[in-house]
Amino acid sequence: MSQLLLALIIFLCLFGSALLGAFVRAHLPDHHLSDDSISVIKLATGLIATMAALILGLLVSTAKGTFDTANAELVSTAAKVVQFDRVLARYGPETDLIRQQVKQRYGAVLLLLASREPALLSRLDNPQAIQQSEALLREVEALTPTNDSQRALKAQALQLMDEVFATRWLVLLQAHASIPPTMLVILVAWLSIIFGSFGLFAPRNATIVIVLMLCALSTSASILLVEELNRPLDGLISLSLSPMRDSLGRLGL
Repeated sequence: MSQLLLALIIFLCLFGSALLGAFVRAHLPDHHLSDDSISVIKLATGLIATMAALILGLLVSTAKGTFDTANAELVSTAAKVVQFDRVLARYGPETDLIRQQVKQRYGAVLLLLASREPALLSRLDNPQAIQQSEALLREVEALTPTNDSQRALKAQALQLMDEVFATRWLVLLQAHASIPPTMLVILVAWLSIIFGSFGLFAPRNATIVIVLMLCALSTSASILLVEELNRPLDGLISLSLSPMRDSLGRLGL
């Protein structure tokens, strides 16, 4: 299910709950809306609102942390790729072919990321991509240093490759996080109760309906924000690829 469709369903649930509350109000006996009854309902709704606010705030904070971590890892990887290229350049002209392959494959990865399409992004961790990474690693391992300087550069290059590959898999694993379904259902249920109480207490007029609609829209947008931040490689909110484009321009120099 896409994030926008999920947000739309949540909006309909919340706004529908508010309208249902307004409908129930019109059919309740007067003694059900006495001051004592309203006080108890407000206290119970306040408790639910507090729990929902805590969960929603926690989700936003966690999702923002995921997005920031992925962004930092992307920048770090871009810097390490440039460093890897410079290490190979210092090794000697025998690494020119490897450097050309690195630039070509890095450009291909950039194009896939720029597409923001889940179907294309899935190619980043398919068997072919893994085989290409392993082949590049074997080419570096096959280098035959002739002095201590080249041996040190080869070891540094292999270390950088391991770090880049590890970070790459980590970013890809983080790119498909989402709110656990059970937590989402409970949160939406709590929010629906809150909006139902809004409709129960509010008078029925156009202004109130518009306000409740905007509140439902804002709340569903916050859940959309969480889902978008949890998927930093695609969607409406995605990572900036400027560090990768800058690094690509520096490769092979």
